[in-house]
Amino acid sequence: MEKIETVTVVGTGIIGASWTCLFLAHGLDVVATDIREGAEGELRDAVARVWPTLPDAVRGTGKRGSLRFEPELEAACAGTGFVQENAIERLDAKVELMRRIDAATPPGAVIASSSSAISVTDMQSACAHPGRVVLGHPFNPPHLVPLVELAGGERTSEEALDAAERFYTRLGKVPIRLRKEIYGHVANRLQAAIFREAIHLLESGVASAEDIDRAVTEGPGLRWALMGPLLTYRLAGGERGMEGFWQMFAPMQEKLWAELGAPVPDADLQARVTGAVEACYADRPVRAQAEARDSRLRAILAVKSGG
Repeated sequence: MEKIETVTVVGTGIIGASWTCLFLAHGLDVVATDIREGAEGELRDAVARVWPTLPDAVRGTGKRGSLRFEPELEAACAGTGFVQENAIERLDAKVELMRRIDAATPPGAVIASSSSAISVTDMQSACAHPGRVVLGHPFNPPHLVPLVELAGGERTSEEALDAAERFYTRLGKVPIRLRKEIYGHVANRLQAAIFREAIHLLESGVASAEDIDRAVTEGPGLRWALMGPLLTYRLAGGERGMEGFWQMFAPMQEKLWAELGAPVPDADLQARVTGAVEACYADRPVRAQAEARDSRLRAILAVKSGG
């Protein structure tokens, strides 16, 4: 993994463009490919826009890699050392895409997918060399958020997982290894649980969309930037740790768990939630909020690293 010089990025939307910036900043040459009309121009614009948001420590790591756009998938994969796939989240299309990537990629190169939910076992099912197909699921934006979720399918080799972990770590990412496949992986499931209850509170008229968001950002979200929910509750138990937490709060947790909502995201609910959220945030353009998010993420990361 230390010898990789070229990375192929398949799919250059929001996630693919962010990955591209990170790879370039670490001196890796990127060959990008996408079937969408105008994708090359959009990618180059996105890289120019995202580049200044990279942490200074990342942009100052040395020589910037080169970027080449190649519309043909097979040509983009030829000679690469690592593939980061970020294309459509549809099973049939993903299986065929991974088959083509596998057929065109040199032996020994790891093929990683950014898929948010499709299992590696399914993705690798048509590949001639399934052992090198792994999950490398980032969090948006990948050029800033360190987390990457690593998982293999039924036919993935440990060598491929180890190689991917070394590669991502080299880029400053923080990989976690899933011991088994599960729909949505780890972090998306945790996010979904919070999101579902936020919708339940909104639908129940408990608070506005903006105040529900503030309940996280001005409360537990501050702690979650430093520690996960399990460690958070261990500290809540005082000197006795988790045992102390259960002794004090088990009855409350039981009642809370029983009362958590289970809204169904049908078309009517989606319309109501969209209306409520847009009414709160309509005066703040999405791109401006994303830029503010990235600026604050850099500050949080600097604090966490002691910078």
